[in-house]
Formats: sequence, structure tokens, C-alpha cells
Amino acid sequence: MERLIGVAATEGNLLIPLRNGDEIFPAMLKAIREARHTVDMMTFVYWKGEIAREFAQALAERARAGVRVRLLLDAFGSRTIERDLLDLMEHAGVDVAWFRKPLLLSPFKQNHRCHRKVLVVDEVTAFTGGVGIAEEWCGDARGPHEWRDTHVMVQGPAVDGICAAFAQNWAECHDELFDERDRFVEHEPKGDAVVQVVRGSASIGWQDIQTLLRVTIESAEQRLRLATAYFSPDDHFVELLCAAARRGVEVELLVPGPYTDKQISRIAGRHHYHRLLECGVIVREYQRTMLHCKIVTVDGTASLIGSANLNRRSLDHDEEVMLAVLDPEFTATLDADYEADVAHSVTVDPGRWAKRPLSFRAAEAATRTVQHFL
Repeated sequence: MERLIGVAATEGNLLIPLRNGDEIFPAMLKAIREARHTVDMMTFVYWKGEIAREFAQALAERARAGVRVRLLLDAFGSRTIERDLLDLMEHAGVDVAWFRKPLLLSPFKQNHRCHRKVLVVDEVTAFTGGVGIAEEWCGDARGPHEWRDTHVMVQGPAVDGICAAFAQNWAECHDELFDERDRFVEHEPKGDAVVQVVRGSASIGWQDIQTLLRVTIESAEQRLRLATAYFSPDDHFVELLCAAARRGVEVELLVPGPYTDKQISRIAGRHHYHRLLECGVIVREYQRTMLHCKIVTVDGTASLIGSANLNRRSLDHDEEVMLAVLDPEFTATLDADYEADVAHSVTVDPGRWAKRPLSFRAAEAATRTVQHFL
């Protein structure tokens, strides 16, 4: 990974997986409320609800207390944020910036969004994963109105890589990249995890996130598990999964079922089911609520977690950040969560799928014209 991507891995990291809003939001809010120097936060989704207000109030309170608070919002994904929350934060001294406002961009740039989810507090504690700031993520995935997602809290040298993900996008949107409140701390070892922080950025050609996924899939020897909120890869990545299954790897794919928030993405992904099933890939659809995780585990040893989905948008168009982790204990926790999710999923039967209605096939074929943007 280091040689192919050119990003060094760091040792001595502590990673704490957080499952669903009931664990994720309290941990993030606690870190913000305890901040003494700096809070840097960016997100694709900042929508509505009590949790959105709670985050705004926490950020505003820290800004009023003299902490430097910077908030970077994607101008498309967070466009529905309530105006009074912005006023509350800005009046308190929160520095709010917008990533690529659509009206100010060429049509080409409007399609390239900041999908990263990052929170860094005092340069020593960081969070990343799949969660957005909205009521949809609250709760514990008990029903359709409580989305299933995973975030991770990070302490140790890998925090610098997550800081860099924020800084890269902040530099595009703001004149001031750092100030006297940035301490550029030296990190003490906090745990045993080896972590590589990989950033994906919109451009033409092969991306680091693509390399990360390709190497991970090709390196699997026994078992490869993928959970992704939006599954619509190109044929190359479908073949990588099939090749892994053909060489004897147990390949498991978990995707949203009936409660997906983007049906077109689900339909586009289903176009690949026949080929995957023929190769021996196990495909499951989550039934309980919207599955929003972005997780890969390999051989019970390595894992990927972050903001990128296995779709063309994450791989080709959007700003993303992923953690590549070597830590059997951390991976075991993610695998246990995966198995819990399987209990609420339906396995796609190859025989039944081959007999699916013509209307399904027509819809899948129709998505091919727009798959590059999904």
C-alpha cells in the first residue's frame, strides 16, 4: 500500500468503532464540548432535526469560549441546512465555509463534491466514517427511520492524515490555512493499530481510492466482506470481486434493500448481480433500514473504513477519505457488526434472480446511461 499509493502508514494508533447514532453522536459531541484549542469539522450532509441543532449549539458554544472552530460544508449536500443554525454559528464566531457552490461553478465542477466526513478536535482526536449530521442517523437502526452506519474515533499519529484531509479541502475554500492556534502536536502512541489514511480527489484518471480498493480485493486470501451504501461500480471492479471468488476467497457483499434513499443506485447495482452470483459472490440486501456503512474487512486482519462507497461517484468524482487498518481486534469488531447485519438481511438466490421480471431487467439496463454519475 505504501509503495503503490505513496502514503506512509503509522503505528501506535487507537481506533474505537462507533455503531449507529446512539454511539456516534454522543462521542462526537463530547469531544467538541471538551475542545480547548481547535475544532475542525467537515461534512457532506448537514440537514435538519434536533441533532443538527445540537451540533450547531456545541460548535457555537466552543467558539464563544475562544476555541477556533472551522466548519466546511459541501454546498450541494448541505444545501438544506436551516438558516438559523448558520446564523447561530456565524454570530458565535464559527468560521463557516462552503465547498464549491453550484452557481459559481462550471457544469464540470458541479459534479465533483466533497463527500468526506471529518471531525478533528485539538489535533489529537479525530472522527471519520459514513455518518452525516441529520436526524436520519439518530437511534440504533431499529427501524426505517434510524439509519445503519459506522464511524470511528481515532487517536495517535493517524490523526495527522485525517487533519490533512480537512486541510486539503479547506485550502480550496478559505484564504487562511492555519494560524497561531494550530500547535502541530507530536503524537504519543495510543494503541496497536497500523493505519494508512488515503485521500481520494476528483480528477481525470486512476485515483488512490481505486488503488486502495483494488489492492485490498486482490490481496484477500480467505474472506472478503464489503458493506456499501451505494453499489454501482464499473466492470473492472466487478471483475476484481469475481476473480477473488474464483480463486477461492469467500466474497460477501452487503448492500441496502428496500429502504435505500436512492433507488436508482440500487437498480444500477443490481445490474451486476447475475455476474457476481455466477462467480460465487454472496450478495445480501439489508432489510431493516437504510444501510449507509462503507466498510471492507479482509481475512480477519485488515479493514477499510471511511466515506467512500463502491460506486462511480466515490471512485471517480468526489473527495473521499478512507482508513486502511491493520488491527485484528478492530477488524473482529467490524466483522461481528457485519454478522449482526446479516441477521437482518436477505441473501439473493441465484436461481430466483435469474427468473426476475422483465421490468427489473429493463430498469437495470436503463441505468447504464447514467451509471458514471451514480
